[in-house]
Amino acid sequence: MDFLIGIDIGGTNVVCGLTDASGKLLHKIKQPTEALRGSDYVFDKIKCMVDELLALGGIQREAVRAIGVGTPGFIDPDKGITLFAGNLRWTQVPTAEEIRKRTGIPTYIDNDVRMYVYGEAVCGAAQGYEHVLGITIGTGLAAAVINQGKLYYGGGYMAGELGHIIMPEIPYTCGCGMRGCLETAVSATGIARQAQELVQSGRPSILREWLEAAPDKSITAADVSKAYDQHDSLAIEVMNHTGMLLGKGLANAVTLYSPDVIVIGGGAALAGERLFAPMREQLQQSVYHGYWERLTIVTAAMIDDAGIVGSAMAAGNRAIQ
Repeated sequence: MDFLIGIDIGGTNVVCGLTDASGKLLHKIKQPTEALRGSDYVFDKIKCMVDELLALGGIQREAVRAIGVGTPGFIDPDKGITLFAGNLRWTQVPTAEEIRKRTGIPTYIDNDVRMYVYGEAVCGAAQGYEHVLGITIGTGLAAAVINQGKLYYGGGYMAGELGHIIMPEIPYTCGCGMRGCLETAVSATGIARQAQELVQSGRPSILREWLEAAPDKSITAADVSKAYDQHDSLAIEVMNHTGMLLGKGLANAVTLYSPDVIVIGGGAALAGERLFAPMREQLQQSVYHGYWERLTIVTAAMIDDAGIVGSAMAAGNRAIQ
């Protein structure tokens, strides 16, 4: 059994990939999730996608050691249950068993961010490091820790919720019900929100001109990056503030976990040095120099493929334990 399948179930798309035993991605297909049609519909779709991957690879089902699945939300990886995934509208869904029944292949599930970071740790930008802290900055902010090749889960499988660290200087109420959660500011939506509020307060900015030219459009994080590159003072202020907050949040994680490397991915990470320069400056100021001097910070190398490769490799390991 020389092959593995990794699946990343998102609120928008399902991505399935076929890999060899080393994690090399051989084939990949993507389809819309259509989560509103229910979990059974999604699982039936995944069965068809797996069949398509097998056909593309020209391999028999028996040649696949395992299927690994990354899903958003809270997961019980031991029982194979998606406990709660808000953007899928799933609660207590036996994901692993439903996919196994349809495909006939042993199936294992985990949280999608953990699988993304695991992919970067075993095959991507963090390969070769023993202690890995990975974060994804997208619509929210999440993290995972890999310690000597093993995922760290914490009690209740709830470790890694970096986005829900409370910071008193953040004024926003989070979807979780708390006020001041880091991800309400440090995320693509948080960057856009900060810029929108400053523009609405009357601050001059090229962003205001863009909004006036397209009144039905909202500011995005990509707009803020574009304005930053045009030396817009408001955009620069937003990026500096967001990077500073991220640096403070990471200082907590670095002090607790003492990683060798931090790998940063997710859509908002495309802001690059606009965000990372103030982040590094704040992080260096906020941790004991012994942590900083041995720390490497890298951006994700596998981008969209880390989740499926990580899911496949993690499942392959679990299948032989």
